[in-house]
Parts: sequence; C-alpha cells; structure tokens
Amino acid sequence: MQNFDVNKIRQDFPILSKMVNGKTLVYFDNAATTQKPLPVIEKLIHYYTNLNSNVHRGVHYLSEAVSKEYEDTRKLIQNFIYARSPNEIIFTRGTTESINLVASSYGRTNIKEGDEVLITHMEHHSNIVPWQLLCEEKGAKLKVVPITDDGELMLSEYDKLINEKTKFVSVVHISNSLGTVNPIKKIIEKAHRYNIPVLVDAAQSIQHSNINVQELDCDFLAFSGHKIYGPTGIGILYGKKELLEKMPPYQGGGDMILSVTFEKTLFNTIPYKFEAGTPHIAGVLGLSEAIKYIQEIGIENIASYESEVLKYATEAISEIKEVKIIGTAKEKSSILSFVIDGIHPHDIGTFLDRDGVAIRTGHHCTEPIMRRFNVPATSRASFAFYNLKEEVDVFVKSLRNVIKLFS
Repeated sequence: MQNFDVNKIRQDFPILSKMVNGKTLVYFDNAATTQKPLPVIEKLIHYYTNLNSNVHRGVHYLSEAVSKEYEDTRKLIQNFIYARSPNEIIFTRGTTESINLVASSYGRTNIKEGDEVLITHMEHHSNIVPWQLLCEEKGAKLKVVPITDDGELMLSEYDKLINEKTKFVSVVHISNSLGTVNPIKKIIEKAHRYNIPVLVDAAQSIQHSNINVQELDCDFLAFSGHKIYGPTGIGILYGKKELLEKMPPYQGGGDMILSVTFEKTLFNTIPYKFEAGTPHIAGVLGLSEAIKYIQEIGIENIASYESEVLKYATEAISEIKEVKIIGTAKEKSSILSFVIDGIHPHDIGTFLDRDGVAIRTGHHCTEPIMRRFNVPATSRASFAFYNLKEEVDVFVKSLRNVIKLFS
C-alpha cells in the first residue's frame, strides 16, 4: 500500500472528528452511505457560488462552463469503469433508478408472457421489486438462485435455473447485508451462452474494487454516487451502446428530445434519451471529485486496507461467544453482520450510539435474506478506507458492554 496514510486521509473528512454523546464518532455505517471528503464538499459550494446554471443549450458563459464539466464527468466515469464510449454512461438518481430504468425500458420491450427473469436470494429490494412489477405486468416468472448457510450463491442451482425461457439476469456484485462477493464474471459467462443480458448491481462494489465493464462483459451496470464518497441523489447506469440504442425512453420531458410537435416527438440520441429534465448537476460535479479522490488514493490500496480492517474486526468480534456472524462467505467485502441471542439489533444499535458508534440495524432492505437465516434483523458494521483498527476496538468494547447490560 504505497503512500497510503489513513490518518492523513481522515483529515479530509471533517465529520469524522464530530463528537456524538461526548465521544468521538465511530462511523461504521458505510454500506448505507459514505462520508464526503473536502474536495467533494468544496466542489458543491464552488458550483452553487460560481457556476450555478442549467446544462446544455445555454449560450452564456455559466451554462457553457458547467455543461463542459458535466460532460467531462461522463468521460471520467467512462474511463473509471472502462466503458467503450461516454454515450454508454447515463446519469440517474442512484442504483434504484438505474435498475428501474432497465426493467421499465428494456424489460417492457423484451420480456413477454411465459418468459423468466433470474435474480438471487441476496438481492436488495431495489433489485427485486422492479422485476416483480415487470413480471406481474407481463405474465413472466421471477426465478431466484438460492444461497448456502455461509451466504454464498449456489452456482449449481443457477446452472439448473437458467434455460431458454430465461430472458434476463440481474445480480448483485457484493451483498449489502452479507458482504458476499459474487463470482460475477462466471455468472455473466453462463448467461451469455444463452444470449441472456445481465445487469450487475455494483452499489456495494464500485467503491471497494476495480470494475472493468468490458472485461466483465456485463450488459448493464448500476451504482450510486453516495456510496462512493459522492453526493446523494446521483447515480450511474452503464449500458452497452447497442442495447441502449434499441431501448425506448424511460421518462419524457426536456433534453431527451430532438423535436416535439403535437403530432410526433423525435427522441434524442443516447445517453440524453434517458436523461429527461434538469439533472442533479451539483451531484454530477461532486461525483466527479469523489472519483478523482479515490483514483488518487488507488482502488487497490483501498481494497487492501479495508480487507485488513474487516479481518481485524471479524477476529475481534468472533472472540465474543454471544455473537453469531451472518454471512461467512470465503470471498467477502467490508461488511460484518451479526446477531446476539436475546438482544434485538435495534437495542444494540441504540446502546452503541451512546458510545458514539454508528452502525446499521434492521433488515437492510433484504428481507428475503433475513427469512433465509431465520432472523428478524441483523446489526451491521460496514467499513471504509478511513476507518481505524482503534475504532474497531471501541466498537467491540461497547458491544461487550451491551451484552453485560442485557445479561
């Protein structure tokens, strides 16, 4: 990890020095949203104080200046995920809207009665509900790949489920509640043998790993800005050019048109065909700064350090006999979900908060996983490259105190 200095990095995140209940904040809720570095915060201020204008079509200085930065961000993201063209990058509100866009536009055009859509048991609600709605509308069937007790996909069952009726596969790269890293490349290769397109939900992987969409050969990929140290309300949908060009618009309005008459509308080219209305301009510019920031640190350095923190936390929490970890896959990312018999996760989260420790408790928008493991909810600690092993010590000490209190 060349030039990786976590203490120096932490200075770029003002919120990490915040006091909560008289204690320095320990922020272990990164899977829900990440904190923002100063370059992102400063960029948002810079936009609203120096560049505030609408993008595209304006001929005045502010509009032209911000339009250039807006489109430069599209090129930056193209290079970041190794897409072939900036036209394959669509700005959305987040992973959820990106998936809904594909389900609505590609799905309604290509999924017919009797067809099957394949997802997995570890999907976030945002990668379940849109496909349920589509299948109900079209008379198609939603099939689910099961998982093991360790929280790993049963690839042998995937092989059995995929067939000539399967018309789409949508799969999460890293589970937000288990931390499992799925073998995405294998999943895509198997689907493509049947000429089935694949969408990858990269909401939990884009910030932890180097993603090359051409190498993966995924047909669509979705992620959210706020999970990669950027603003909320901005997301990305990558789609192969040849697929996007055949898909109808997702929403109607300004910027997604070439001309409008009362008799007929001619739609714009991609990606603008899918970007109706005034976009989240500040969010796009902030996302640009977030990606530049992590590129400077190096995604490999980030992944290596986070792996160390996860290993340290897993070993520390495993020493507490009352704790049961949910999700013990061999390949895991920076997520540690657990339950303690006799103590509800909400109580755990509430008492940890008294010590300034922020974790997430609940079903994490993955209710089917909770049912699979026969638990109502879990407590989830999720780590980022600005977290310290010393913070893990604070977390574990606080957790031990919660157990003592309830016993």
